[in-house]
Amino acid sequence: MNRLAREKSPYLLQHAGNPVDWHPWGDEAFERARREDRPVFLSIGYSTCHWCHVMERESFADEDVARLLNAAFVCVKVDREERPDVDQHYMAVCQALTGSGGWPLTVVLAPDKRAFFAGTYFPKSRRWGRPGLVDIVAAIGEAWRERRREVLRSAGEILAAVGRERPRARGGAGASERLDETALGEAFRDLAAGYDEERGGFGGAPKFPLPHRIGFLLRYWKRTGEERALAMAAATLEAMRRGGIYDQVGFGFHRYSTDADWLVPHFEKMLYDQALLAEIYAEAFLATGEPLFRRTAAEVADYVLRDLAAPDGAFYAAEDADSEGEEGRFYLWTVDELREALGPGEAGLAARAFNAEAGGNFAEPGRARDGRNILHRGRGAESGSGAGGGAGAGGGDESGAESRLAAVREKLLRVRGERPRPFLDTKILADWNGLMIAALASVYRATGDARYLRAAGRAADFVLGRMTAPDGRLLHASIAGEARVPAFLDDYAFLVKGLVALYEAELDAARLERALELTRRAIGRFWDGRGGGFVFTDAPEVGGKRREVYDGALPSGNSVMLANLLRLARLTGLAEFEEKASRLAEAFAGDVAGHPAAHTEFLRGLDLALGPSREVVVVGRRGEVTTEELLEALRGAYLPNTVVLFKPSDDPAAAEKLARLAPFTKDMDAGGGVAAARVCSAGACLRPVASAAGLRAILK
Repeated sequence: MNRLAREKSPYLLQHAGNPVDWHPWGDEAFERARREDRPVFLSIGYSTCHWCHVMERESFADEDVARLLNAAFVCVKVDREERPDVDQHYMAVCQALTGSGGWPLTVVLAPDKRAFFAGTYFPKSRRWGRPGLVDIVAAIGEAWRERRREVLRSAGEILAAVGRERPRARGGAGASERLDETALGEAFRDLAAGYDEERGGFGGAPKFPLPHRIGFLLRYWKRTGEERALAMAAATLEAMRRGGIYDQVGFGFHRYSTDADWLVPHFEKMLYDQALLAEIYAEAFLATGEPLFRRTAAEVADYVLRDLAAPDGAFYAAEDADSEGEEGRFYLWTVDELREALGPGEAGLAARAFNAEAGGNFAEPGRARDGRNILHRGRGAESGSGAGGGAGAGGGDESGAESRLAAVREKLLRVRGERPRPFLDTKILADWNGLMIAALASVYRATGDARYLRAAGRAADFVLGRMTAPDGRLLHASIAGEARVPAFLDDYAFLVKGLVALYEAELDAARLERALELTRRAIGRFWDGRGGGFVFTDAPEVGGKRREVYDGALPSGNSVMLANLLRLARLTGLAEFEEKASRLAEAFAGDVAGHPAAHTEFLRGLDLALGPSREVVVVGRRGEVTTEELLEALRGAYLPNTVVLFKPSDDPAAAEKLARLAPFTKDMDAGGGVAAARVCSAGACLRPVASAAGLRAILK
């Protein structure tokens, strides 16, 4: 066993038995590199990464390769999910040098942590013109010995290029004016130009879900009435739900589709994908009333509660793509396996419904079909009242055939459960849990099922109670019961997002209070006082303080903070958050205006900033009929730019607490003791309304 045996990260422990003399990231490794005058071989990955497993089997578990690596380098392993700051810096290096990136990330550093070589996966030996790891070790060793000055000069140039900051906020003329409805329209036109009319989604293979794009399209439709925006969003959501990217038996989404048809997934399941997609399907249901979207949101949440929930209430990071040494094996079925699991009658139903073929319905690149099938639904197979069966989704409108199919799914799930499962990464991350808290609150809004709200509350309690340092600072990761690594911007941003969503669903002012506290801490730690916006970490170990705004598979922390600041400003009436949001928008105006479609999460915040937005304060007693009808009218509507507060008329202490957090609610009361709602916008409030029908009329 190497030094990684002392670590707790599941990814690092996967490599603890390698013959490579791995070090964890830390002073010991770099002090040794300086002392022995050797470069550092840095390998960054994560536990559910398929190509990380391939590179380990081919190279890191190989005695001959390990001997070469140990002789030439000090070798360091990093879990990119545990240390996203280290990964972010060296991924920027890789992208600058090669034009692309990914995992496993392979970087060679001088002992002072400056990189001079970077790439991703390398086979053991040269293959199809791609250099092998053995070749690279030899070449780098020779360069380090014979051309040291050139190598170090290159490392300095790379660091300077990667650390070069984007232009700061222009301020004054032209900065904020560029971010208006024009940016929203340009983003829509760019997305429409890249939209796949036949299959849904954007561009060709590979296809990533990118839920923030769907959310932007829904908001753009709400703002403009542009039906094409709604059609693009709905068709993409339906295509993903039908495709192989969706686990048709156990529910939940795989990471992305390797083809343009959403058929052949990269099989790992990440918590953040489940969170972002469950949230957007719930939002799409509220916008359209399409039952399939509500069922999908509930199914994804059910998968998370069943397979990713930790006993203490938080959620684990991911499930692997591989099992029994093969990607996707857990999820694939032959027709014979369907017959064995179901019997001939139900197997026929399953084969027709899920498009299973005797010869298999897909082939690995360069190989013939081998009889295995990715279960998926054909186009048009699921109507709004069609397949589903997720708990909490409501199933009374299923046809007889779909009811039988739901029973078939349950049988297949039981049989599949007897197979060796993919590896489960039991790391708990504050940022990803924040996203899941927000998602569960959204699924509750779409379904009315309080299970999801309770689960969101338990996860919030875990992160706030078990992942907070004694001085109140948030911690990034909890691994094997130990909370560690100071939190980054995304931890604060995503958790605040979750707490705000939880407050508006649960209506407990304590959630709003914690959201405000964490937001102020984030401003204190990460706000860039010179140019505006937030840096990812206030104490970088490598590189400089980076400000990121690009919305990729995960939205950027700055984009999420823009919406957080604006929603908190609306919820509390506090101008300090509105002002910070304005400066944040100005700081990134050039980035966003230059390529709006790459910043669709940011544009969702901009849509809220541009308004109109509304604050609705409901005053009454919980459990009283009129109060609950008013709250239900809000819960079941698609109101992306509306915030909701509740002031209990029968609990003076709670009402006083809300008034401290949101001073504009202080003098609001229930007229004549009857529950009422006040709708406010642009600093003015309408007269109280005491019926759900009246509230709906105002909101329209």
